[in-house]
Amino acid sequence: MSKTRKWKSCVAENRLMLLTVGAVIVGVGLGFILKYSAKDDTKGWTKREIMYIQFPGDLFLRMLKSLILPLILSSIISAIGSLDLSLSGKIGRRSIYYYATTTISAVILGIILVTVIQPGTYGKEEDYNTDDSQTPQRIVTTTDTILDLIRNIFPPNLVQACLSQYRTELIPPVNKSNVTNNKYEWEISSSYGDGTNTLGLVIFGIVMGIAIGRLGDRGKPLLDFFNCLSESMMFITSWVIWLSPVGVIFLVASQILQVQDFRSIVESLGMYFITVLLGLILHGFGTLSLIYFVCTRQLPFKAIGKMSQVMVTAFGTASSSATLPITLQCMDDMGVDPRISRFVVPIGATINMDGTALYEAVAAIFIAQVRRVPMSFSKIIGISITATAASIGAAGIPQAGLVTMVMVLNTVGLPDKDVTLILAVDWLLDRFRTTVNVMCDALAAIIIEKMSKDELKSMDSPVYEDLAEATELTRMQKLED
Repeated sequence: MSKTRKWKSCVAENRLMLLTVGAVIVGVGLGFILKYSAKDDTKGWTKREIMYIQFPGDLFLRMLKSLILPLILSSIISAIGSLDLSLSGKIGRRSIYYYATTTISAVILGIILVTVIQPGTYGKEEDYNTDDSQTPQRIVTTTDTILDLIRNIFPPNLVQACLSQYRTELIPPVNKSNVTNNKYEWEISSSYGDGTNTLGLVIFGIVMGIAIGRLGDRGKPLLDFFNCLSESMMFITSWVIWLSPVGVIFLVASQILQVQDFRSIVESLGMYFITVLLGLILHGFGTLSLIYFVCTRQLPFKAIGKMSQVMVTAFGTASSSATLPITLQCMDDMGVDPRISRFVVPIGATINMDGTALYEAVAAIFIAQVRRVPMSFSKIIGISITATAASIGAAGIPQAGLVTMVMVLNTVGLPDKDVTLILAVDWLLDRFRTTVNVMCDALAAIIIEKMSKDELKSMDSPVYEDLAEATELTRMQKLED
């Protein structure tokens, strides 16, 4: 009888995770059933029909994304504002060291695997999809991309930063008789593209939190406001989380329907897919686990098991930003100090993209192998640096890595259109690398909390006591429900 009760208790505590895992399985099954039951086998499902199927999943994503902006700002400001300034500096440095170490390790691992396995030598150029119409149209150099990244750190208008981000655009010469292929000689223009400037808002949140902390008692009313905003957003997040199984079913099913030919993927891109997936597995359960063990003297598998809901949601949505609210909720449920999790996780979701960095390094060298372009040591170093910078600048949205992939290809001297060589499998790999990105962010919060435990205990912060009490109340109410 006790075993039965224990089993029921385990199922009750993990029912959301089980529902989400089941949703992925149902989504895959539904996708294949619909794909091979199309009325017209020659044409398959139209884009409009796929849009209808994806509609419930789009609604779920829209609800999650609507929480990102208020959650990031309130979490960072409340976390930093309630910390001692000397402690926040130490936590910030530890976060940077951790994220730099994991990103560089991911790039090095990816380069080693793709150089040893050489997946690009297994197929012919004509085997790959080269539909130029699917190529990202933005023309830009590596230097411009890095400068844009720095510019977006300092947004001139915070309201505008909530809606768009600055980007440089190059204009090809009009006079065809004097055309040059050197993009550095083209005319320079600029625009504000759609998409929240998350990096700029994060920096503003950090500065605002530091300013509130320096105000002391005078800043407490403003800090209380952000604490209340953060807690209310976590309540809303807990409501939206329960819709995730439904959203995941239709998101996964619609992606299955968009794949044209699974046979060609297996034949021509199989080794590339295996190389990236192997790298992500080794990094997630090898490199990150080793770092976790060295820093905490504990095995990470129990913590990873508790993060299963986060990882499944990341796989289903393919968006680290959309998964951010669920990651913070999971950290609260695991008892991670809110001052740490609400500072480390939002920053990680913005600048730490281990899976993307590994994928871009592998993809660039893979395309070079397909095109039979020799790779010198200097080019490999260039790819390492560019892939790291590109991963920082990648937005936390589905398949954002394809856009930053262009600057990595420029480092190797390959044309932008070669991005289309990997489009057939990118949608699936995107889900795996997002899962690794999110897992790395969550482990960062646990590691940094354990490394800062003595310093946290020495603090006497009434603001934090209120925040911790509210977090514990939220967790208990969730368990009661």
